[in-house]
Amino acid sequence: MAGRTARLMLLAGAAALASGSQGDREPVYRDCVHRCEERNCSGGALRHFRSRQPIYMSLAGWTCQDDCKYECMWVTVGLYLKEGHRVPQFHGKWPFSRFLFFQEPASAMASFLNGLASLVMLCRYHTSVPASSPMYPTCVAFAWVSLNAWFWSTVFHTKDTDLTEKMDYFCASTVILHSVYLCCVRTVGLQHPAVASAFRALLLLMLTAHVSYLSLVHFDYGYNLAANVAIGLVNVVWWLAWCLRNQRRLPHVRKCMVVVLLLQGLSLLELLDFPPFFWVLDAHAIWHISTIPVHVLFFSFLEDDSLYLLKESEAKFKLD
Repeated sequence: MAGRTARLMLLAGAAALASGSQGDREPVYRDCVHRCEERNCSGGALRHFRSRQPIYMSLAGWTCQDDCKYECMWVTVGLYLKEGHRVPQFHGKWPFSRFLFFQEPASAMASFLNGLASLVMLCRYHTSVPASSPMYPTCVAFAWVSLNAWFWSTVFHTKDTDLTEKMDYFCASTVILHSVYLCCVRTVGLQHPAVASAFRALLLLMLTAHVSYLSLVHFDYGYNLAANVAIGLVNVVWWLAWCLRNQRRLPHVRKCMVVVLLLQGLSLLELLDFPPFFWVLDAHAIWHISTIPVHVLFFSFLEDDSLYLLKESEAKFKLD
């Protein structure tokens, strides 16, 4: 929900710097990378590199050039620390200590755990909520959209490439839009299905136009940020307004309200920007970790609300 918007804000800020952060602008870094690639990334030296590279690294897409950038990053960081300077960023990212093939181990693991939590709650939802519940198909679809987003988040934090970056951005945008649609169905669509269908078509058109523009015309980080913040604000205000209106009548709605408020509060973590602790744990990873229980709580709300709606619809059917 709102947390995905905050995450996109941080990603957009990092990406805007990606073409030229302080660390990768340093002559010592550039010279180191140039010499390393000349020495190791062509001819017999490249064949030797590939022969000794672990299979899991090559399968994950790590190249000789990537290794040179990684090694030279730490050479530059060492010089900065020796001179008493603040640790610089490289290509829009803080330096992270690679673990196996994970470029950002803590964020990758936290993304995986968020996805696992979503999968567990989806299975629980399947078990406890009958398919006849009015919100069942919409909630299940939201769960699968969330799972897909966390999968690509895990892949992106494992290895940052143009493809994994775009998939992470686009899937995060899809989650926000689907959360808006979920709210529309719950607040309006159950009484007016035609409105929900029309709104769904509008959101799909918006997503298609958004992805097409960023993929085929120009990947504009500023526009992407503005679009997702705008949709995210609509999402937060709509859900919160509905929660405040119904919290006394429907006690389980308070779970949803807590989720919205928690995600807004936890989003402040994304505003923190510091070198990672032990070269592994930065503010973004901490935010990812903190959202795991929040997702569990939101799916618990969806479960309670779906069962309530089922009970309500059955009661109306008996009266009719």
